[in-house]
Amino acid sequence: MAALCCMTAFIACDNYETYGEKKEKERDAIRQFISDSSIVVINEDQFHAQGNVTDVSKNEYVYLNNTGVYMQIIYKGCGNPLEDGKQTTLICRFKEMNIMDGTQITNSKDAYDPDYMIVTRSGSNYSASFVAGSLMYNTYSLSSVPTGLMAPFPYINVGRARNADDHISKVRLIVPHTQGHTVASSYVYPYFYELTFQKTNDL
Repeated sequence: MAALCCMTAFIACDNYETYGEKKEKERDAIRQFISDSSIVVINEDQFHAQGNVTDVSKNEYVYLNNTGVYMQIIYKGCGNPLEDGKQTTLICRFKEMNIMDGTQITNSKDAYDPDYMIVTRSGSNYSASFVAGSLMYNTYSLSSVPTGLMAPFPYINVGRARNADDHISKVRLIVPHTQGHTVASSYVYPYFYELTFQKTNDL
């Protein structure tokens, strides 16, 4: 009986994943996703030298050292950067995919049901919260916007399209668990996002 108990305990321990092992799986999943998606990773120096843009024709993503987020700017966007010292309400549409298991959610299918976020800028710092009733809020009981989703704010404009040549800001992100929402951080899951941002008005 004692031997059986010892064997059961050994098997249980052997099946336990450490945080370090989960992080290694996450890194492997991100590397595989980058390879499968034919993504070209550039560093921040090259990104800044290019005028803080990524070459979409080459499928470039910049790796942001401080956060571990990979970012592609598809459209920098019409309008202006978020104003320092101001609070702005943005309309956000997104597609989210769990890189580990392929689970997806999106609010891009219904034209009348976007998410809204209230963003505050203080110098180089940004904070944001989802308005209750949004898909992100309802899915994850999430009020604060994850740090990773705010990575584009220093580099994009926010406005509203006025003619056929205008584009609202559009980005793609690979967000590691440390910069993600509660599910990402709890399970050590990386997520892929495609997001658009625009102002609710021009005031």
